[in-house]
Amino acid sequence: MNARIVSVSEGPRLARSIAVGPHTLAADEPQPISTDTGPTPGELLLAALGSCTSMIVRATADRHDWPLDQVDVAVQFDPQGQIVKNIRLTGDLEPVHIKQLLAAAGRCPVHRLLTREATIVTVPTVLARPRESHSQTLPK
Repeated sequence: MNARIVSVSEGPRLARSIAVGPHTLAADEPQPISTDTGPTPGELLLAALGSCTSMIVRATADRHDWPLDQVDVAVQFDPQGQIVKNIRLTGDLEPVHIKQLLAAAGRCPVHRLLTREATIVTVPTVLARPRESHSQTLPK
């Protein structure tokens, strides 16, 4: 996976500015909870899965010189909270190509990350306000 740091800064209400290298994205929640200035964090997760899936399908077809004209991926949460990924392949593809492209779609790094148990390590940093004389420490 990518080694660039993703940093998130607060904006008005729940809006967030996301920096990834030279790129800036937005995240927010819809009204009335916030100001709807960007996709929700869950939608960004779905976008990561959909774009990763599309990329690996395209790369696989190109590597094998298969006639894939277009790959489109639509991703959503169903009412039970499951992720549903619809993949539309356009081109004069043989059934064996379709089978292999769909298998590749399940091997994209984001798909693999979401379908296995991931470890998340939280590293807290607490800064005391300059006007405060005592420092804050976190319990171990």
